[in-house]
Amino acid sequence: MPRSIWKGAISFGLVTIPIRVYGAVEPGDLSFRQVHAKDGGRIRQKRVCEKCGEEVEFADLAKGYESADGRMAILEKQDFENLPLTTTKTVDVVQFVEASEIDPIAFDKPYYLEAEATGQKPYVLLRDALKESGKVAVVKVALRSREALAVVRVTGDVMVMQTMLWPDEVRDASFAAPPADVKASKAEIGMATMFIDQMSGSFTPSDFTDSYREALETVVASKLDGVALPEGTEESPTETNVVDLVAALRASVEAAKARRAEEEKKSKKTSKAG
Repeated sequence: MPRSIWKGAISFGLVTIPIRVYGAVEPGDLSFRQVHAKDGGRIRQKRVCEKCGEEVEFADLAKGYESADGRMAILEKQDFENLPLTTTKTVDVVQFVEASEIDPIAFDKPYYLEAEATGQKPYVLLRDALKESGKVAVVKVALRSREALAVVRVTGDVMVMQTMLWPDEVRDASFAAPPADVKASKAEIGMATMFIDQMSGSFTPSDFTDSYREALETVVASKLDGVALPEGTEESPTETNVVDLVAALRASVEAAKARRAEEEKKSKKTSKAG
């Protein structure tokens, strides 16, 4: 079982729900060390003060903020711990909104919320009320001494808190929009919709794997075992100069139909064999 990273309570009106917070994800990337390419020796990095030239122990480090005029404000651990925030131990519900009102680009890190023994009944109450209403709770919380905006939503039988970026942290996307005079015809949109229909299905996360990580693991294993990797065949991208979008999409639809038919054929064979 993972270790909780935070203990506090959800403030839901006059109801308090004691909770533990757990990271909802764990990175799947391979972990590498910096080594000397010549002999594999690990590289040790030293923290050296640019003023006095002394090597600085980790315990003697502090965080410094340099102002535009060159002044340095040095903040220590207790400065962060004693910030005048009301949300240091409370997930404070400030609003309930439709999930569709929040642009997913604002979402950051997800966390599972687990009720303490004394908070299980009010936890279930809030969870089921969110399910019934179809809404999410907008909350403010201080995780690791920094206040964050977040939403609390339901997945299965568990509530998830997902931190969000503050509005001024999300860039205005208007610079990336094509010119207003570039338009798609009804025929093009209709054909694109047909292609989407052919490629539509139920999302099953387990159907997808990280090909890059798998390939990297293969390379690492071959290095450890001293075995040469078989030479791969690199596929060159096909260069196309699409002039007729409808014709290109029609061909895409036909290819998607053929691929789906082949997948259904394989599925039937597997079912019979089982």
